[in-house]
Amino acid sequence: MTKVYPNANAVVSHTHTHHHETLSPVQLTVWKKSLVFNCYGFTVFDSNGNLLFRLDNYSNPQILHLMDASGHSLLTIRRKRLSLLDWVVYQGETAVNPPLFTVTKHVNLLNTKKSLAHVTTANRTIYQIEGSYTQRNCVVYDEKRRRILAEIKRKEAAVGGVAFGGDVFRLFLHQMDAAAAMAIVIILDQMFL
Repeated sequence: MTKVYPNANAVVSHTHTHHHETLSPVQLTVWKKSLVFNCYGFTVFDSNGNLLFRLDNYSNPQILHLMDASGHSLLTIRRKRLSLLDWVVYQGETAVNPPLFTVTKHVNLLNTKKSLAHVTTANRTIYQIEGSYTQRNCVVYDEKRRRILAEIKRKEAAVGGVAFGGDVFRLFLHQMDAAAAMAIVIILDQMFL
């Protein structure tokens, strides 16, 4: 039977900290499933199959908490008040601190661009998110140099190339913090349900 978590030979070191340029990106497996019965959520594994992050949402889709494997809240993700397009990410369990970054959905009525959204950090750095989240094929770029920071890709089984479907996919971290990248995945999921 094929496993949800990867058995890749990728080296995962310090996925909670900023990942600097290496020969290969850090690879995480994201499963769009809560570990808690009857909840919306995500479960994220490192390349060794260890639980890294989880999100279990019991009732309020407007405020979400990305937790570590022990259940400690790392980031609070909430829809910006009076906005349908903006989500804000805060450090920790509450939204009292200044936001780490904001994600704004790109609206293009002519559908001529492949830009999904953009991320604006607290220090005004801008990242672009392009591709198709529903197809699990998107890339996060820094706007100035177009460096790939993170990628979302479909996951295929190691044997036979069978795809898992949209609920299991890979998150590659090139130069982005794992928790921040996972917060972006959660927001994209909310934007493109």
